[in-house]
Amino acid sequence: MADNQEAVAGKILKIAGAVILPNLGGIVNGQLTRRNLKNWYANLNFPSFKPPNWVFAPMWTSLYAGMGYGSYLVWRDGGGFGGEEARLPLIAYGTQLALNWAWTPIFFGQHNIKGGLIDIIALTTTASACGILFYRVNKVAGLLFVPYVAWLGFATALNYAMLKLNPQKEAAVEEKPSTSSHAKPN
Repeated sequence: MADNQEAVAGKILKIAGAVILPNLGGIVNGQLTRRNLKNWYANLNFPSFKPPNWVFAPMWTSLYAGMGYGSYLVWRDGGGFGGEEARLPLIAYGTQLALNWAWTPIFFGQHNIKGGLIDIIALTTTASACGILFYRVNKVAGLLFVPYVAWLGFATALNYAMLKLNPQKEAAVEEKPSTSSHAKPN
């Protein structure tokens, strides 16, 4: 009986770790986002389809939880990190997660709308591939990526529209003076 309880507790801890991991990046990036909402983001032009700001935190929390649980299922069913079946899907997972976490520092931290667009296009492509790879190991894990990829498609359209609606903001990013010691004097 005690062995069974330990096994269940171990399983719950693994699931919790998998669900919490992607949310950690979301928590850190949420702080960066909040610091830039009033002083930069609020001064941008937005398309009519932009949802209210309060939608983003619960949306990302649920998407991160789903992808995290999916990663646990692939890890479990594919033989762990050393399992041949899980290796490529988990590499794709880590890659898309890194691209996901990179978007906020690019977009909000650097105020780089175009750089954010480039990142989110790469992210959407990688997340789509990850979902397919997950599906091959565990159908539920793959299906958990469907709402995530759909949201990324929407977020990509939003990022693109913001780039088109804010050409002056993007030009300001591109025209920043170089801090390199190799910059040519005027």
